[in-house]
Amino acid sequence: MDSTRVTEQPTSHERSRPGTGRPDIPADTRGALLRSPEAAAQPLPKQTTAQGGAAGGLEAAPGSVTGSESPETVGGAGRAANDAGTAGTEAGTGAMTSSSGTGTGTSGSTGPNPAGPPATPGPEHSQPDQPSSTGPDAHRPRPAPDGIPVQPGAETARPGAENHATEHHASVNGPADGDSADPAASVLTGKERRSGQGNPAGAPLPMRRDGDRLRFVGAATRRIARGIDLDEIVMGLCRATVPTFSDTILVYLRGPLPVGDERPTGPLVLRLRRSDRLPQDRDTENGFLATSAVPQPPPAELSPVSAELCEVRPGGALAEVLRGVRPVFADAPAARAALPELLGEGCELDVPDGQRAILAPLRGRRRVIGAALFLRRPERIPFETDDLLVAAQLATHSALGIDKAVLYGREAYIADELQRTMLPETLPRPTGVRLASRYLPAAETARVGGDWYDAIPLPGSRVALVVGDVMGHSMTSAAIMGQLRTTAQTLAGLDLPPQEVLHHLDEQAQRLGTDRMATCLYAVYDPVSHRITIANAGHPPPVLLHLGGRAEVLKVPSGAPIGVGGVDFEAVELDAPAGATLFLYTDGLVESRLRDVWTGIEQLREKLAATAQLTGPDHPPPLEALCDEVLDMLGPGDRDDDIALLAARFDGIAPSDVAYWYLDPEDAAPGRARRLARRALSRWGLEDLTDSVELLVSEVVTNAVRYATKPITLRLLRTDVLRCEVGDDVPQLPRLRQARATDEGGRGLYLVNRLARRWGATRLSTGKVVWFELNRT
Repeated sequence: MDSTRVTEQPTSHERSRPGTGRPDIPADTRGALLRSPEAAAQPLPKQTTAQGGAAGGLEAAPGSVTGSESPETVGGAGRAANDAGTAGTEAGTGAMTSSSGTGTGTSGSTGPNPAGPPATPGPEHSQPDQPSSTGPDAHRPRPAPDGIPVQPGAETARPGAENHATEHHASVNGPADGDSADPAASVLTGKERRSGQGNPAGAPLPMRRDGDRLRFVGAATRRIARGIDLDEIVMGLCRATVPTFSDTILVYLRGPLPVGDERPTGPLVLRLRRSDRLPQDRDTENGFLATSAVPQPPPAELSPVSAELCEVRPGGALAEVLRGVRPVFADAPAARAALPELLGEGCELDVPDGQRAILAPLRGRRRVIGAALFLRRPERIPFETDDLLVAAQLATHSALGIDKAVLYGREAYIADELQRTMLPETLPRPTGVRLASRYLPAAETARVGGDWYDAIPLPGSRVALVVGDVMGHSMTSAAIMGQLRTTAQTLAGLDLPPQEVLHHLDEQAQRLGTDRMATCLYAVYDPVSHRITIANAGHPPPVLLHLGGRAEVLKVPSGAPIGVGGVDFEAVELDAPAGATLFLYTDGLVESRLRDVWTGIEQLREKLAATAQLTGPDHPPPLEALCDEVLDMLGPGDRDDDIALLAARFDGIAPSDVAYWYLDPEDAAPGRARRLARRALSRWGLEDLTDSVELLVSEVVTNAVRYATKPITLRLLRTDVLRCEVGDDVPQLPRLRQARATDEGGRGLYLVNRLARRWGATRLSTGKVVWFELNRT
């Protein structure tokens, strides 16, 4: 007897089959009815819709398929049912009718067949070489994907399109009780695939929640990974978690946090680092909130609701949970005993009952460094078992990020300390000149570099101004810069000419290595003569801003960089009028990827001139504010290198405030020095200092007369203090010592040390200078 076997497959899309000319016949064999070549009078299962009531006890409605109808009628009826809004097939379920009468049946049994014996059940997926699948209308069925979740709005067919959630694996041998054996059917009926129980109204389906978890973990870990320091990572964890995953989060970290492989000493103490909570008016209906919802206020930081410090008792419940590493629900016996220890006895935070709290240890590379507590409100659905995996992922990424942030903080601290010690902590306050400086690293992640500046007081109230730039901005460049700066200070103390200082720096750079190159500009300013001597070693030229507002680039020989070797350096002497400002800088200020160095120098000159015009021709702009204005010329893309800036405002010393004499090295020199000093003090109106000055001048000149062979120099300078300088041709520096009771000498420097405000001795290329200072009032 001829029979027809019906095999149903899920369909993902339908289109017109080639050669048929009929758009209602699907080209994709999934979801099509497979028929044998012979005409069949076997009753076919009735197609039902998602709104069709009971699965196995429906009577034949008008237009249902009967045994007397042709296969074309069967296909038309199936398509009509599908076009009517079929949302899915109740696999193995249907009502069967025959030409001799109506009857009911399930996919597990066939109805009465008066035309012949029952059809033999075929396999679920027929192969092309089987007799049942040959013929012009033969199709090759494909396996259905397991468990396709229904998206919102899938129950309503789109206008002008076939409903794609069609029949799934209908077989003659199916469940006899009418329950679907296909996972997709459980999704359509709103049942959970794992437990078989129904979902709460409005809650996402299990397959949907699994996808939400994966998307949430991906977004949260990306947000945590964006943090570069400790606070950013902890805040990223809190903001990513609240409100999507939990309503409240408390993050505890070890104090102090171990760095790298350091072994912590002392007891384990957890400190509350940050706590966020969801505002009371936020929606908490589902476990995972939709990320495309209407924007709402960010989570607020909790007020102190628990103890900020928690000392973990060895062998206690909290120590056991932390040692276990894995997150646990708060209703677990171990966590139930650990929470009071973590939160404190007087905790105001109410931990909800049930699986609405997760305690997750934070384990870094080698040890536990903290814990995170996730809480949900009672009106929100509790956590599920899969949420423990989510909490574990958040805890792992956060702990590793905190470990790296601590290491980065240590490296940044080392870099900051290195740069701070390499550069002058404070600038000196030499006579007749005011100084200001700025230093900017190349980037926040590269806080050290090879740029440096310095101001070194020299004998005779002079000052040496130095700016240099070692190639690169790394730790190596900073180390080389430190050595060159130390060398420059030593050479400046010898009072060598600027060109000689650069020559010795060049030799030192060659001793450090063959590729140790740097640029440097060394200038010496004399406030008495109002002159400045400059030598350059491949550095950008300085800019001089005059009192009237005119800015000019000084013409200084460029020279070769330090470290090249075998080159001579040339020095030039220029005027340094009172009220003028000299700017020494590195190439990071004027050169970038957007402009060349000479364009940047011209922009700097124009910036200085424009700023000086704002204060008028007779008033120079404030030095600190002027430095800030210079740095403002840098655009967003102009920071390719670190920047060092040194500004010097030349006040000078007026000739009327200077008294200078030559004394022969003879026995009468001390007496003559006392008389000259008395006259100068009387002219300046400083008679109150006469006794002290005469005593100290007499002692210093007496020491010079004992050893000098050439004329002795005596100079008095009146600035904010009274300065006295005595020079001779003997290079040996005097030393303060304690004289014995029987010694005839050795008490002169002791008197100077007791009466003077400051004093010192500096070796020169032609001898030495001994100086002291006294307060004017």
